[in-house]
Amino acid sequence: MTKTATSPYDVAEHLRTPADMAAYLEASIEEADGDAAFIAKALGDIARAKGMSQVACDAGLSRESLYKALSGDRNPSLDTVLRVVGALGLKLRAEAALASDAAGRGAPERR
Repeated sequence: MTKTATSPYDVAEHLRTPADMAAYLEASIEEADGDAAFIAKALGDIARAKGMSQVACDAGLSRESLYKALSGDRNPSLDTVLRVVGALGLKLRAEAALASDAAGRGAPERR
């Protein structure tokens, strides 16, 4: 049996345009199923594509704290997420969930 050589895949190398970055973040949010660390990791991938130092500066964070917040090992604060999203030149938006999507996906309970 022959061995196949592989190399690590780094999504940040393929996020070249703002549209690529927005599409990647949107897909990550859909796949996350409420996992904030997963979304943070996606933001980290986008930040690496843009340049961590510049994103950290634009977000008003140290480079080290940005790496920690977006490592995927933690759940960053909403303030951090909003600052990073703004520094990336992206926007978060909300849309109404379909009734079938809302069931069991962390939708607010009716009281």
